[in-house]
Amino acid sequence: MSANLNNINLKKRAAKISLWGGTIIFITKLIAFLATDSTAIFSDAAESVINIVASSVALYSIIISSKPADKDHPYGHGKIEYFSAGFEGLLIAIAGLVIIYSGIEKIIVGAEPTKLGFGIILIASTAIANFLLSQYITRIGKKTNSLTLIADSKHLMADVYTSTGIIIGLGVVIVTDISVFDPIIAIVVALNILITGYKLVRESVGGLMNEVDCETMKLISTKIISIRKHEWIDIHELRFWKSANNIFIDFHLVLPYYFTIKEAHKSDELVVAEVDKILPGSQVKIHMDYCDFELCKYCEFAECKERKEALVEKTKWNQDRITGIGIRKINGLQEP
Repeated sequence: MSANLNNINLKKRAAKISLWGGTIIFITKLIAFLATDSTAIFSDAAESVINIVASSVALYSIIISSKPADKDHPYGHGKIEYFSAGFEGLLIAIAGLVIIYSGIEKIIVGAEPTKLGFGIILIASTAIANFLLSQYITRIGKKTNSLTLIADSKHLMADVYTSTGIIIGLGVVIVTDISVFDPIIAIVVALNILITGYKLVRESVGGLMNEVDCETMKLISTKIISIRKHEWIDIHELRFWKSANNIFIDFHLVLPYYFTIKEAHKSDELVVAEVDKILPGSQVKIHMDYCDFELCKYCEFAECKERKEALVEKTKWNQDRITGIGIRKINGLQEP
């Protein structure tokens, strides 16, 4: 089985487990609410409904993103995962607002929860289940580079924070016999949920806008610089973008003008092979540029027999250098 197919199967299985797990957790919370009439537990159950919807959307987006590239989608269907993550972030934010609204309402009209000990036991069990489920989804999400699963795991962890806050709140209510602590704790936890939702939406927008992932850019730049050959006169305009677990990389490479296509292709093969070691399955496209005699003073290719000028200035390669403009533009030279 190919690595890509294995990743697809892992993502689908994780999404299904998340969906069924979320459903069981919701039923448990619903039982707790019916038994206690607690505002906080009601809010927690409401968030679990959103978890189920989000997990359903996550499963659908994974199924769609796993489809191979076709005529209408030559780069594949991976971008849908960013929509899914954004949608989950929006749902998380809505859950936070619902909890805040419900809490304020109960503070105003009063709250008299009952059987809180039983409710705490049930909510604690759902918190543990959500935590374990979140850790599993996170592990698979990172392994398969799936933004959808990572977003889903953050959604589950937001639920864990909610449940933990509610357990503390209900414990305070039991000890003090002051019922108003129930909705107050729920509101405090909801603020954290809103922040989580915002971060997910922000990450989703960044992915759709092809915002640079600094860690990945550093990884790619470091690899290319480490395998630099003397005949590589210049590399510039290094870019990449992600679509699900696919990464598309492109840059300009300046080679001696007299190199044959076969010789140039050796550099292409080297880069593709080396980048694949750090980012398996990535696609690299290199725009081959040719040098001219104005670049001789920057060229470190000692074997060149066409040189018209000795090496005067060595070019220091770093991330800023190879992601920026070419050496010609830096030195005010015209493109050939």
